[in-house]
Amino acid sequence: MVVCGLACWRCRWLLPLLLGLAIIMGIIALAGRGWLESESEPYVQQASLWESCTRGEGDLNWSCESLMDYGWGRAAAATYLVGFVILVICFALAVIAFSIEILRFNFVRGIGGLLFVVAAFQIIGLVIYPVKFTEDIPLTGDNMFSWAYGFGWASTVVVIGCAFFFCCLPNWEDEVLGNIKPTYYYSSPERAPYLN
Repeated sequence: MVVCGLACWRCRWLLPLLLGLAIIMGIIALAGRGWLESESEPYVQQASLWESCTRGEGDLNWSCESLMDYGWGRAAAATYLVGFVILVICFALAVIAFSIEILRFNFVRGIGGLLFVVAAFQIIGLVIYPVKFTEDIPLTGDNMFSWAYGFGWASTVVVIGCAFFFCCLPNWEDEVLGNIKPTYYYSSPERAPYLN
């Protein structure tokens, strides 16, 4: 005998947990120095969201310049940071929404809408950065957009997925709240002759 139906009320903490994961990845992206790095030795270039650093082949010290001196650097940092702040607010709202017994589904849909705004801000920052960086900063050797930049995109992808789930969750209100009876399916008529 198989019981079909969504047991989402027990799993209601999955969405806030995913938002928490997106926050952790966003922190790594904001703090990481691996937005752009040299692809192979000698490692002479690395950059974060905030600064770009270079060094000579035999030099051990990095020479850094702030990307906040460029308009596009401020724009990329500001849009990604605004998206991150709204993401933290959405996480707090999701924890509140799923903590109360009477779940307000319009409230949940509003969180989904805010998450789409977060994704838009983060995507703008993540697109501005590589386009303008490669135009305005002289690159030395072979370079690649690296792990911290990847964490920024991973955070954005998780946010987009959560946004869809938050927006669609009210369509499953009865299943989530347990207001419908489960449907039972039997594997064969021989095992349940009393159904005939």
